[in-house]
Amino acid sequence: MEKFFKLKASGTTVSTEVVAGFTTFFAMAYIIFVNPQMLSQTGMPGGAVFLATIIASAVGTLVMGLFANVPYAQAPGMGLNAFFTYTVCFGLGFSWQQALAMVFLCGVINVLITVTRIRKLIVKSIPSSLQSAIGGGIGIFIAYIGIKNAGFINFTSDPGKYTILDSGSVIADSSAVPALVDFTDKGVILALIGLVLVVVLLILKIKGAIIISILGTTIIGIPMGIVDLSNLSATGGLSESFSQLGQTFGAAFGKNGMQSLFSDASQIPLVLMTIFAFSLSDTFDTLGTFIGTGKRTGIFDDADEIALQEGKGFKSKMDKALFADSIATSIGALFGTSNTTTYVESAAGIAAGGRTGLTSVVTAVLFILSMFLQPIVGIVPAQATAPALIAVGIMMLSSFKEVDWNELEEAIPAFFAAIFMGFCYSISYGIAAGFIFYCVIKVAKGKAKEVGPVLWVSTLLFILNFVILAMI
Repeated sequence: MEKFFKLKASGTTVSTEVVAGFTTFFAMAYIIFVNPQMLSQTGMPGGAVFLATIIASAVGTLVMGLFANVPYAQAPGMGLNAFFTYTVCFGLGFSWQQALAMVFLCGVINVLITVTRIRKLIVKSIPSSLQSAIGGGIGIFIAYIGIKNAGFINFTSDPGKYTILDSGSVIADSSAVPALVDFTDKGVILALIGLVLVVVLLILKIKGAIIISILGTTIIGIPMGIVDLSNLSATGGLSESFSQLGQTFGAAFGKNGMQSLFSDASQIPLVLMTIFAFSLSDTFDTLGTFIGTGKRTGIFDDADEIALQEGKGFKSKMDKALFADSIATSIGALFGTSNTTTYVESAAGIAAGGRTGLTSVVTAVLFILSMFLQPIVGIVPAQATAPALIAVGIMMLSSFKEVDWNELEEAIPAFFAAIFMGFCYSISYGIAAGFIFYCVIKVAKGKAKEVGPVLWVSTLLFILNFVILAMI
């Protein structure tokens, strides 16, 4: 194990990696339950999506750990599953089988741009100040996810300034104003207790502080009536889920999927634009996560960066990690779920000391076990994992020190990249904002030649993506 994962060279131990794997899993285990709820609205059988989510997450994470030897976990992405459901199926009228076919093609495209080094060229083109801003921005994003999951804020919208979808979801305009909630709800109080607990443990430098805080908050939630132990005796209906899996496995290639996707010539431009939107968001979400967490922690070191820039094939860990991420989306679509991507919550495990692929292997094994231990996984409340995400976000803000905030030429793109990640709830949109303002500033300063061709193309593709989303 030492020889395979190179634990000593990475400054870690088996026990540290195991703790990190558990931490990552519990930080992102919510996707096992949220993804089926989201995708089943399209008519997909919930049990099948439950299994597809676990299988895609486990396989993608195993490939990340065993092939790339990095501590990142993969699962169907939040935001991408919403785009799948509300935009592609509800808004554009595609069937869920056709949507899966588009996700599969998105995965194929991601494999191609990885093999042909396009992804590597994108990484190389991002200025160092923007890379640091992306790292800090992901910290803001993670902390915001934690604050939201903890229930610390609510939003008030003006009358008539919101739309209620058929699914029951509410879309409000910019009149929605966030505010701190009254601390009368038991769940919010539990999250506050968990936040204090994780902060104290981190300040005292207790080993395994994050996973201890998750488990401790869960235990505290039992007498508070938030953690329902009766769920432990509930049956997960696993056999029924397996029977439903036959409805989604390979559906992307059936007569209602790939075979009908390009049958209407008038729809082909819309299909291609939708696949493009899937691919762009998936690609930059992943790149942002790797850049934001990998460089700061040393997972991707200077030697690895040189190998990424100058080597051919899969010489660097970044090369291998990008390839592992790219094939996971197609695997997920094959079984029946939306885009599988590298999870920003992996930062929780990295903060717990995870430095090698052993962390990912542990997380993948826990995903597989969750198939049989669904009730146990399900009792860990969001209030227990939310404080951990807030703490990780705090630690990641240190990346901002690499940005020269006194120099507006650096500060403005960095600001928009970081802030838009959290406020738009999207890593890729944050990167888009940073790229666009970087190009605007360089043009205004008469330094357009300093912007590389890859950055120009990426920026134009982002603008095109926004135009397409406005049209559809």
